[in-house]
Amino acid sequence: MQGLDRLPDRVFAFDEFGPLGIRPTMGSGWARAGHPDRHPATYHRTHGVSYFHGCYAIGDDKLWGVNRRKKGAANTLAALRSIRAARPDGALIYVILDNLSAHKGETIRRWAKKHRVELCFTPTYASWANPIEAHFGPLRQFTVANSNHPNHTVQTRALHAYLRWRNANARHRDVLAAERRERARVRSEKGIRWGGRARIAA
Repeated sequence: MQGLDRLPDRVFAFDEFGPLGIRPTMGSGWARAGHPDRHPATYHRTHGVSYFHGCYAIGDDKLWGVNRRKKGAANTLAALRSIRAARPDGALIYVILDNLSAHKGETIRRWAKKHRVELCFTPTYASWANPIEAHFGPLRQFTVANSNHPNHTVQTRALHAYLRWRNANARHRDVLAAERRERARVRSEKGIRWGGRARIAA
């Protein structure tokens, strides 16, 4: 896409991350040696799930979004409006997103045309081509891994706390390392999706 190279401050990305359930989740932590974190077993899923609707400004390297109970055209449109508000001068902007049906309904297309938002859909089975995907890895590592949130409210607070910290520390070594790991994972998925072979551990 030409805008990505010539006008990065006019290029954004959108996608949903989830589903996010309420359950103990394994992962690395900062427990003292000899005192590992222990999470309880859970057999019931009484809280339902949510989805993080994420927006990413490529030029500014800023990530933001909200949690919603489900995917849908109305929630997609709300995200697109927040992206448009990030560049309120009315100049053309580009939004990269996958071709999920909830992303490209007639209402969304009419709104995008009226507000000078060009929707740039990734090919089918190629969501790895969306730049926001690499940022979902750190989001998972810092808010979901090694967690035991009691409800969606607490989970959402943790997620937004990470977003505030991440946008103030976008070049932090831990953030960059997590992004590199996620890009490597995404690239391996790309190879499998397009006829490559999964690597088998010895």
